[in-house]
Amino acid sequence: MKAIVLNGAGGTDRLQVTEVEKPRPAEGELLVRVRAISVNPVDIKTRKGGAFYAQLEQQGPVILGWDVSGLVEAAGPGAQRFKVGDDVFGMVNFPGAGKAYAEYVTAPEAHFARKPEHISHEAAAATTLAALTAWQVLVHEGGLQAGQRVLVHAAAGGVGHFAVQIARERGATVYGTASEANHEFVRGLGAALVIDYRSEDFRDRLKDIDLVLDPVGGETALRSLDVLRPGGQLISIVGGAKEPVATTATERGLTARNYLVHSSGADMEALARLMADGKLVPTVGHVVPFGEMAAAHAQVESGHTRGKVVLTLR
Repeated sequence: MKAIVLNGAGGTDRLQVTEVEKPRPAEGELLVRVRAISVNPVDIKTRKGGAFYAQLEQQGPVILGWDVSGLVEAAGPGAQRFKVGDDVFGMVNFPGAGKAYAEYVTAPEAHFARKPEHISHEAAAATTLAALTAWQVLVHEGGLQAGQRVLVHAAAGGVGHFAVQIARERGATVYGTASEANHEFVRGLGAALVIDYRSEDFRDRLKDIDLVLDPVGGETALRSLDVLRPGGQLISIVGGAKEPVATTATERGLTARNYLVHSSGADMEALARLMADGKLVPTVGHVVPFGEMAAAHAQVESGHTRGKVVLTLR
């Protein structure tokens, strides 16, 4: 099969389409013929030698990626949830070796959900790591309840645009930060107020927030503590809940912690239901062919993508 192999940590020039051995599904695994792939910031970090690079380097050809949508080609022993030909999607083997930049992927069937019939593979691939992150942070980690007030930073981005929709669907009042060009887009997702992070200080507009979802870190995470109600919580997906954020939060009676998403077919099924009902709509900002992975990485690395970047293998 063809895969995009990373020939050493570095720039996008090290991503090369290469012929490699087609994987075989092990116990409890599926072999999925990939139709679409989603790219995430963690892909960029790993490509440069951070995140999961060392782990992948020890497991043969370094193949990045975790987000896929495709059809079941074969099932390993004990895998019985899906049949050959079923359309499935998921974030596979995360954290770990997803090896999703390929024509075929193997992963535990417990990492997949059935793709809604009317949803394209490109849209499904987009609704994986980013959507799972938003879901797990808000629902599981944050325990979001109806009537609460949520601040989502980078609300037009991959995780952010899913978080706004999920929080709104669960009955929360949602506030977001985004560039002025994205204000109408974020309001359309369900945000009650959108603040331009370039020209405004969100602390001047907000208070008594129950939960902040932080995909930015740094000073944004620290300043976010100022808008939380007593007992409120900040959850960072980029390691932003470190010093001085952690100590400041404790001193103020707040909670600040980091969170790393994990593969979960059960959570994917929850997202699939929302998609099927039209309550969760992924925004795919860019679709490029499989062979143009370097361009996809460059777009994600720019930090100015509305929604998600997806590659198609059709």
